Amino acid sequence: MPLVANSDLPAFDDLRQEGGTVLPRATALQQDIRELHIGLLNMMPDKALTATERQFFRLVGESNQIAQFYMHPFTLEGLERGPEAKEHIRRFYRSFEQIKREGLDALIITGANVTQPDLSLEPFWKPLIEVINWAYDNVTSTLCSCLATHAVLQFRYGQRRRPLGFKRWGVYPHRVVDRRHPLVMDVNTRFDVVHSRFNQIDAAQFAAAGLRVLVESELAGVHLAVSKDGFRIVFFQGHPEYDTISLLKEYKREVLRYANGEIDDYPPYPENYFTPQVQAILGEYAGRVRQARRARAAIPEMPEELIVPHLDNTWHDTAEAVINNWVGKVYQITSQDRRQPFMEGIDPLNPLGLPW
Repeated sequence: MPLVANSDLPAFDDLRQEGGTVLPRATALQQDIRELHIGLLNMMPDKALTATERQFFRLVGESNQIAQFYMHPFTLEGLERGPEAKEHIRRFYRSFEQIKREGLDALIITGANVTQPDLSLEPFWKPLIEVINWAYDNVTSTLCSCLATHAVLQFRYGQRRRPLGFKRWGVYPHRVVDRRHPLVMDVNTRFDVVHSRFNQIDAAQFAAAGLRVLVESELAGVHLAVSKDGFRIVFFQGHPEYDTISLLKEYKREVLRYANGEIDDYPPYPENYFTPQVQAILGEYAGRVRQARRARAAIPEMPEELIVPHLDNTWHDTAEAVINNWVGKVYQITSQDRRQPFMEGIDPLNPLGLPW
């Protein structure tokens, strides 16, 4: 069922232009269909702020559950923002106080850029803990992406992420290692996931925290795990929400950092992402960038129009299936009569007694 355009957020128009179904709020109010209210705590930096909205909104909106989806973006104080992003947030985002008053059925927490070796030193650390603790007690399920996963593992489970010493960057094959869980029901047993990070929580650390790993890669490590109860917290370490061109944009930013003298080494290619033809194009382009840097000349434009047609997306369908299962489980649990307590002896996170 569709997303409901419950604000003038430009992401709704973007999704309509992609062919997605987005209902005007007035139309949605005329239909007697169950509403699901999902928060998006968007901590991404300014350049990725609106793309991240669109990516997660799209995945939720592609769910085949019989519901209307209301998305409620908000962010945290302490995150450095430029004037344009501040105005976007002022116009289209809610405050955390509003979120708490009105309530949510589910919550998604994005990743964020960090500048400190210890996450607890980041300015968003305490506000993020406040949100996660509130969600644990008041929201059916919280889905943590990348940095949010690392933060929860540190402050709630005492497991600190491990620096890799390099950037884990590219598209990696994964395998479902626990096929009984509802989140991976009817999902391909082998599929790709995008990763982009310098740090990692290892499988042994998830196990030490009493968490249940569902999807793992021999090279990239754990991607999907869940809290001990099976659903209250869902952990992504990769980026299944990424667009086809997201890694290309990241690569372009790294090239510009090299060209501007911010880093000394020309960036490597994201693994398993560029075809040999694209690598040949980018190899020729790298020569021109190096020459421009030595001459302190203008940096040539990256020939993206020659690259994009050769990029493949091998992860979105499975990401869509996992999010559909997540939304479906939220729908199932919240469809219980929330005005009455759950019956004694019934697990509110598994009311049907499914074999998790």
